[in-house]
Amino acid sequence: MAVDAELLAILACPNCRGEVDYKEAEQIIECRNCHYRYPVRDDIPVMLIDEAESVDDAEHDRLVARAEAEGIRPTFEPG
Repeated sequence: MAVDAELLAILACPNCRGEVDYKEAEQIIECRNCHYRYPVRDDIPVMLIDEAESVDDAEHDRLVARAEAEGIRPTFEPG
């Protein structure tokens, strides 16, 4: 089972409220703006800043390129 699609549709980064991508293979939710990565445990996103880890710009760019190549869209787009 994967993270519920309805939940993914409303998720935003708790740090900056930015768009996030769900990386199912890696079991993480990553923010496109501040680069925080949140773990997914037992198909439940742990969207707590204290549980997040940060990635450098190069790793972030690699992950975004991979997501775009695989057709993965952000789960939240600010209105």
